[in-house]
Amino acid sequence: MKHKGLNLFIYTCLAPAVVLFSVFMIYPTLSVFRMSLYKWGGLSAKRTFVGFDNFKTLMGDRLFLKAFQNTILVITIVTIVTLTIAILFAYILVREKIKGQNFFRIIFYIPNILSIVVISAIFSAIYAPSEGLINGLFRMLIPNWENIQFLGNQNIVMYSVIGAMIWQAIGYYMVIYMASISSIPLHLYEAAEIEGANRIRQFFDITLPLVWDTVRTTLTFFIISSINISFLITTVLTGGGPNGASEVFLGYLYKQAYTNASYGYGMAIGVVVFLFSFLLAAIVNRITKREVLQY
Repeated sequence: MKHKGLNLFIYTCLAPAVVLFSVFMIYPTLSVFRMSLYKWGGLSAKRTFVGFDNFKTLMGDRLFLKAFQNTILVITIVTIVTLTIAILFAYILVREKIKGQNFFRIIFYIPNILSIVVISAIFSAIYAPSEGLINGLFRMLIPNWENIQFLGNQNIVMYSVIGAMIWQAIGYYMVIYMASISSIPLHLYEAAEIEGANRIRQFFDITLPLVWDTVRTTLTFFIISSINISFLITTVLTGGGPNGASEVFLGYLYKQAYTNASYGYGMAIGVVVFLFSFLLAAIVNRITKREVLQY
């Protein structure tokens, strides 16, 4: 009787969360899969079942394939560069006992609290062809410098977007890594110094293995969040241009579903994004899995 009362209490506590999760997560997700099988503008009552035709069309859609390519580029470069710089900065600030550590922590974290619109405005000014900071510096150093169209050149526009994303994210992950590194006992580093290990050896033999669980968590989280952030930044900074050169997954989905009135086609893109994100997270978790070290 006691166990039945306990089980009833547990189910009662869990019920609201299960209901909310089902209504706002499971049902919308299943609806996306269902609507991807229809041809529908999104507003009219007429829906035409087309099966997997939307997915077949995707495979030959040049702009979708470009968005897929850009998303892979963003995930690869932004993830590697951001997390590498973040953990190195965190290690230096914690281990080298630099004065004003809290000041640097705040300065690096500020970009993360700024809205995407503000960040895009900052980088629009930095990348501006004639009055921009980068072109201005080059004009001071190099005579007859020809201004670079950072946001107007199809070959470099994605790298310009990637630069903005890296600047925005470094501070957040640096603070996380600083907290994790600070929890490592100092006697481990002292023992390593006695054995003759330098700072680089200490980083790879002590710091990185002991914060690996944090790195794994942030890696998975960052990969998924970069898909969302890339959509926000490209929408404000470039609008997906020029000529679709900076289009990404969610940006193309939004345009198809809500601008071009191809809701079913947009939901097909949503299914691909969902499966891609899920599969990528599973692969990353599998690749980075290792024995947990304790101290």
